[in-house]
Amino acid sequence: MRQYDLRNLVVHPGNSTDHDVVVEVTPELAGWDYISFQLRRLTANRSWTFATGDQELAIVVLSGRLSVESERGEWSHIGMRDSVFSGLPYALYLPRRTSFTVIAETDCEYAVAQAPADQDYQPRLVTPRDIEIEIRGGDQATRQINNIIPPGFPCQRLVVVEVYTPAGNWSSYPPHKHDVHKTDQNGKILEADLEEVYFYKLDRPEGFAFQRIYTAPESPLHRAGFPIDAVLYAWVKDHYKSRDPRVPLYDVKSRI
Repeated sequence: MRQYDLRNLVVHPGNSTDHDVVVEVTPELAGWDYISFQLRRLTANRSWTFATGDQELAIVVLSGRLSVESERGEWSHIGMRDSVFSGLPYALYLPRRTSFTVIAETDCEYAVAQAPADQDYQPRLVTPRDIEIEIRGGDQATRQINNIIPPGFPCQRLVVVEVYTPAGNWSSYPPHKHDVHKTDQNGKILEADLEEVYFYKLDRPEGFAFQRIYTAPESPLHRAGFPIDAVLYAWVKDHYKSRDPRVPLYDVKSRI
């Protein structure tokens, strides 16, 4: 079982040999079994071709506009916002065994999430009209949840949400974890065993975020002798024009 520390709990940008990839997380890098994640950029009229193989895949457009061509369908004009702070997202779900090409209609930035699948589902375009919005928490723990691929979406493992957190607020309070499957006496899930990627963006160059990572005595890593109790500090140099220093958090999960 892998031992984690402050050096490998955060994956920094620039860790890929592909110049179109800003940052990526692979199962081998993370020490888990399912999720792969990339943040990719394309300039206008350039393209990226890929095949899902035995993975289901989601493309979430962070900024700009793109088209996707595949043997399962074609989708044009996906995306309409200038940045993640200026509207709801577009996304495209593609099943396993799909070859496709992403074509940048404008300069664009998009996230790609994958997880192994052994079931077949239909491709589906998610538009801003399809996004269900929730306001969670209260006081200094208030945040907006944009459900892109929520639980119950017709796919096998992927769960993708976008979280907007006002300046000074906690995005995921109280602290919680996802490394043990727990249910109550009625079968209601109290804690889900999930692999999870958090990808942050901030709209002010001086912005920053803290995240606590921890295990409990019941956690598999804790029982194996590799406990974690760390507070991580993240900041982004990209500058987005917005009045409020909100933090959008892309939360990509894999149901096991």
